Amino acid sequence: MPLGIEHMRMVPGISAMNPMDLYDMPYTHSLAGSMVWAAGFAALLWVLTRSRTTALIGGAVVLSHWFLDLIVHVPDLTLWGAPPRLGLALWNHPAIEMPLELALTYGALTWYVLRTRAASGTARLALGLLALALATVQFVNWFGATEAAVTAGTYATALIVYGVMAALAYWVGSTRTRGTMTSSVDDR
Repeated sequence: MPLGIEHMRMVPGISAMNPMDLYDMPYTHSLAGSMVWAAGFAALLWVLTRSRTTALIGGAVVLSHWFLDLIVHVPDLTLWGAPPRLGLALWNHPAIEMPLELALTYGALTWYVLRTRAASGTARLALGLLALALATVQFVNWFGATEAAVTAGTYATALIVYGVMAALAYWVGSTRTRGTMTSSVDDR
């Protein structure tokens, strides 16, 4: 990481699809670290919304990142920042990993759309741009050139892309309201 707290490197050939080796990432890519991030995000959502459901779902989404990484990463994830190193290495099987990743991404987006409804005239545009941006980022990740080494630019690019994607998702959310499939029980 740019602050020297965690470390990763590019190792060409470490997997068929991704050269990243997260050899020292105890805070962002250990199960314990992910649990802390998830709890922190859930607490932030609780403070902002006072909605237990929103906080629990938000925390679960953050925590799910570690479990999804476990499926695709080579063994470079940890439980608490120390060995054993875990990873099922699905990145070595692109014919399985690519359709699975697309199914998870667009399945989640479809689930969201089916449970909400357009609340403004820009809802369709926002949703279309988010879907296109998701496909573009995925395409570049799979088929774009990879860096030979991790640099400050690596981190800056990731932060910018994540920021843009979060802004697009926020825009989509601002153009939609709860649909008829939501519970009528107040979740506060």
